[in-house]
Amino acid sequence: MSYEFLVGARYLRSTRANRFVSFISVISMIGVAIGVAVLIVVLSVMNGFEQELRGRILSLTSHASISAFGTGLEDWHRIAASITEHAEVQACAPYIEDQALLIAGGHSSGALLTGVLPAEEERVSAIAGLMASGAFDDLAGGEYGIVLGAELAKTLQVSRGDRVVVVTSLRTTTPAGVMPRMRGFKVVGTFAAGMYEFDRNLAYIHLADAAKLYRMDDAVTGLRLKLQDMFSAPRVVRNLALELGGGYYVDDWTRRHANFFRSIQLTKSAMFVILLLVVAVAAFNIISTLVMVVKEKQADIAILRTLGAVPRSILRIFMIQGTAIGAIGTLAGVVLGVLIALNLESLIHALEALLGTHFLDAKVYYMSDLPASVQWWDVLKISLTAFGLCCLSTLYPSWRAARTQPARALRHD
Repeated sequence: MSYEFLVGARYLRSTRANRFVSFISVISMIGVAIGVAVLIVVLSVMNGFEQELRGRILSLTSHASISAFGTGLEDWHRIAASITEHAEVQACAPYIEDQALLIAGGHSSGALLTGVLPAEEERVSAIAGLMASGAFDDLAGGEYGIVLGAELAKTLQVSRGDRVVVVTSLRTTTPAGVMPRMRGFKVVGTFAAGMYEFDRNLAYIHLADAAKLYRMDDAVTGLRLKLQDMFSAPRVVRNLALELGGGYYVDDWTRRHANFFRSIQLTKSAMFVILLLVVAVAAFNIISTLVMVVKEKQADIAILRTLGAVPRSILRIFMIQGTAIGAIGTLAGVVLGVLIALNLESLIHALEALLGTHFLDAKVYYMSDLPASVQWWDVLKISLTAFGLCCLSTLYPSWRAARTQPARALRHD
């Protein structure tokens, strides 16, 4: 072990003469630790929010969809058979989709009404596992059953077994005049995806009932696809449309919800830069600590120089001290940040119970819990950046210490 390391480590310990300097060193370590911990927690929350949002969106929507321009997809059986032969496609399901008005008693609400084949739909989405009451398989052709989102059912004040009237945009000519096309449906179940936008605005009926209601005959709006790799959805669905001869409208989850994920990435980048400034302020606090140490240790530096220590060794002594402060602070921050991030939901629930409030409103934040996902690449990036800033902050004080002239330093001693 070199003497530079021994001297630098000794300067970290408190003595009667330099307790204040040692206290400033501890404050610098705490500042770096808090900055690193906050940065890890915030980025983990952003990662968890993105993953949770993506999972909940894809639980009720497909990876991609293919639909026809105009009234509908006429020969969807042939197209579905051709699509399922593709190596990257796991499943394919038809759907009929349109806006509708739902009325129950004195309550009404707009909703996106989707006609599906329950057995096929369960292969491309997780709707069957999100049922709060009833079963998704209770939808049967000709029985005019409907599955509502939990918030939509609450708005209409209906539950399983009640009836709702579905009013479409189509018109029917009657002796009393032109009337909107409508039909009564029985609520056979409700689902709760945990995402307010879906629970409030979605309703499902059987494909055969939707075809009669919207006069689609044997046509459908389009086909939903589940792929082997959801991140390849834009490429795969475009290639499928070209293989089918073109003339189809294609969509995928990255395009349908692009604003959500783009805003999350932008916020994540902005938060990283902003919170990195907090770490930088704490790291540069090491400069003032080392400057004070250098001022106090002028006599020690002069004696070391007199005994033959070269400026490079003096430089190394104070860089070791500053680097040790940065390393301890960074390591403590990483441990603290990871522990908080891994237990964040429990901590939030405990705080909510203590204060008697709820921090996240699902109507605003799309979810009621605060998820966190620790990405070790982010932890490594944060720790290396923080440690690098700490090392950078040691250069100026160490350089000043190395330029100390022995005779001038010992003049008054």
